[in-house]
Amino acid sequence: MVTQILIVFLCLVPTQIVGNCNFAAIFNFGDSNSDTGGLSAAFGQAPYPNGVTSFHAPAGRFSDGRLLIDFIAEGLDLPYLSAFLDSIGSNFSHGANFATAGSTIRPQNTTMGQSGYSPISLDVQGVQFSDFHTRSQIIRQKGNIFGQLLPKEEDFSQALYTFDIGQNDLTAGYKLNMSTDQVKAYVPDLLSQLSNVIKKVYARGGRSFWIHNTGPVGCLPYVMDRFMITAAQVDKYGCANPFNEVSKYFNLLLKKTVVQLRKELPLAAFTYVDVYSVKYSLIGHAKKLGFENPFLACCGHGGKYNYNRFIKCGSKKVVNGKEIVIASSCKDPSVRVSWDGTHFTEAANKWIFDQIVNGSFSDPPIPLHLACNRVNN
Repeated sequence: MVTQILIVFLCLVPTQIVGNCNFAAIFNFGDSNSDTGGLSAAFGQAPYPNGVTSFHAPAGRFSDGRLLIDFIAEGLDLPYLSAFLDSIGSNFSHGANFATAGSTIRPQNTTMGQSGYSPISLDVQGVQFSDFHTRSQIIRQKGNIFGQLLPKEEDFSQALYTFDIGQNDLTAGYKLNMSTDQVKAYVPDLLSQLSNVIKKVYARGGRSFWIHNTGPVGCLPYVMDRFMITAAQVDKYGCANPFNEVSKYFNLLLKKTVVQLRKELPLAAFTYVDVYSVKYSLIGHAKKLGFENPFLACCGHGGKYNYNRFIKCGSKKVVNGKEIVIASSCKDPSVRVSWDGTHFTEAANKWIFDQIVNGSFSDPPIPLHLACNRVNN
């Protein structure tokens, strides 16, 4: 049945099919949705109970366990990605992760301490990739032990380049008290900057691009807690309409950007993945899918959503001379959608991955392992 569906998809979309792609590596660019340790390496480890489900200890991820990028790596039979910034125990022979939590597409005019946004914006990640490409080959040519931990030159053209970024750019405007129209007004500039980074990656040999659109920001507990939302602005699933409208506008223009990139970079394969629809469906039908209240954070402290931006997941307090975790994990993260009010649980990430891996939410509608096949222009 799956084969029949795939054949129908491929008949509907003109593509150049060469079979399984056998990706040699993954290079990822993004924010906390795909950060496997970048921010932790630079500014301190994401505290316990982050990582409690799969890794049984903090593992650089803002979740109880695996992220979408981890499931993508598993789906391609590749190791989990080491963060580019992590100098301890990292192996980059099958790719690198340039994402950091709090990253934005365009640089923010604030410090991390002021806004919480990472200074490692997408343009910086692009520079890091370029430097990694050059220096990794210099080290390999020296033939020492470190060369074994780096990708081969040909791996860069045989890799999958994944992008999942933009969500923080949208909320950044609201934190500056911008209106929805004002936030929408700078979306074209965001996508122009994203396009420029992709073109630079292409110039360094990147040929297969897997690009996630942004999720429904208006369904995130931290957004509903942080910003003023009237009853009239809440949709049938309990999400905030204005914020989701901005997400959808970003995604509309992102899809147009991908179409334009296909024309400008004819040797590349671009897969646009609609994670918005999948995440919105999960939140809207959480209980039918075996989850509990999708807005109730598993790891947090107090408030309507078990979320308090001043007492985030892992926050500690000294009581009678002893340090205790006051924002701890719920008993069973596997039945929660939201991990900490901002990020998804491993169980939610797994469910999302299972929906997108076969291409059902992709343009063109081909599965992950065929993502090196390009649309004929």
